[in-house]
Amino acid sequence: MTEAPRRTALDALHRALGATMTDFAGWDMPLRYGSERDEHVAVRTRAGLFDLSHMGEITLTGPQAGRALDHALVGNLSALAVGRARYTMICNAEGGILDDLIVYRLADQEFMVVANASNAQVVLDALTERAAGFETDVRDDRENYALIAVQGPASPGILKSVTDADLDGLKYYAGLPGTVAGVSALIARTGYTGEDGFELFVAPGDAEKLWQALTEAGAEAGLVPCGLSCRDTLRLEAGMPLYGHELTTATTPFDAGLGRVVKFDKEGDFVGRAALQAAAERAASAPPRKLVGLIAQGRRVPRAGFAVTAGGEVVGEVTSGAPSPTLGKPIAIAYVDAAHAAPGTEGVCVDIRGTHEPYEVVALPFYKRER
Repeated sequence: MTEAPRRTALDALHRALGATMTDFAGWDMPLRYGSERDEHVAVRTRAGLFDLSHMGEITLTGPQAGRALDHALVGNLSALAVGRARYTMICNAEGGILDDLIVYRLADQEFMVVANASNAQVVLDALTERAAGFETDVRDDRENYALIAVQGPASPGILKSVTDADLDGLKYYAGLPGTVAGVSALIARTGYTGEDGFELFVAPGDAEKLWQALTEAGAEAGLVPCGLSCRDTLRLEAGMPLYGHELTTATTPFDAGLGRVVKFDKEGDFVGRAALQAAAERAASAPPRKLVGLIAQGRRVPRAGFAVTAGGEVVGEVTSGAPSPTLGKPIAIAYVDAAHAAPGTEGVCVDIRGTHEPYEVVALPFYKRER
C-alpha cells in the first residue's frame, strides 16, 4: 500500500489558486498555476513566489557541531561565520554524491543543514551516524519549518515593504533572523533561480499569513505564484545542478565540475577523502567527461537520458533538457567526452528518438544576471 503524498502548510492555498499539483519526492507540490513560461518570465523580469516547504531541515547544536559537519561533509563548515551560508555536499566513502546541501550557521554552536526533499532522510541518517562521537545533537527539523522563496529582480523591494530587517546589508549566501509581515523568520539571501532573491524559513502555522502578505506587497511589482516546473527551467538556464540528474552517487564533485566545494585543507579526516583525492587527480590529468551546456539549432527538445553523439558515435548523455524561455531555444546540460566538450566544438548532436539533432556546445551557465 503506497503512502499518501505529504502536504505543505500552504496546500489549501495552492488549490484555491488553481495550481496543478504533482507528486514530488513524496510531497504534493504545485507544478504550475497557469503558464509555466509566464511564471519563468516573471522571475526573470519581476518576481515569483515559491513554496519550498518540502526541503529537509536538519539542525546540529553543541560545542562540536562544526567539527562534526567538517567530518560528515566535504566543506570546511567550522570556518563558516555566524550569519553566513555555504553550498556544500555530502558524499559516501567512494566519493559519490549523496546530496548537495546549503548549510547556515545560525549561532556559534548551531548550524542548519538544508537537504533536497528526495534525500532528506538519507542525509539525516548519515549525519546522525557521522556525528556520533562528537559533542553535538542532530535534530530532524523538517516538521518545524515552512519555506517560502521570493525570487527575481523586484524581490528586494517587495520584501523591504514588509520587513525592517537590513536587507541592503544582507549579502548573497547569508541569513539573519527578522520579522516579515509580523512573522518571525530566518531571512536568507539564497535561491535556485539565477536571480537575486530570498528564502524565508518560518513556522508552518505562519506560512499562509506570510504568503498572503507577500502576494499583496508584490501585486504592484508583478509578483506571481510559481510552481516547480518553472523553478526547473530557471535553474537549468542558470547552470545549477539538480540531484538525480547532474549529481548522483555515480558522480563525484569533480566529475560535476564542482570540485571547489571539497576542502582538503581542513583539519581532521572526512568521509570520502581518499576517494575524492583520487577523483581530483583524475580530473586534473584527463577527465573522462565534462559537464557542458548544449543549445539546439532546431526546435526539438532533449530530455534526460538522451545520447549525445558525434560522427554517429555516442560521446555523452543529456542530464537535463527543456525549452529555454530566455534563449527562445531548447537547451540541455550533458556529460560529454572531454574531446567534444570545448565550447564551439562542431558536429555534436543529440539523438532525439532516432534523429541526430545538431547542438552547439557552450560553457555553463546559459544565463547570468547582471549584478
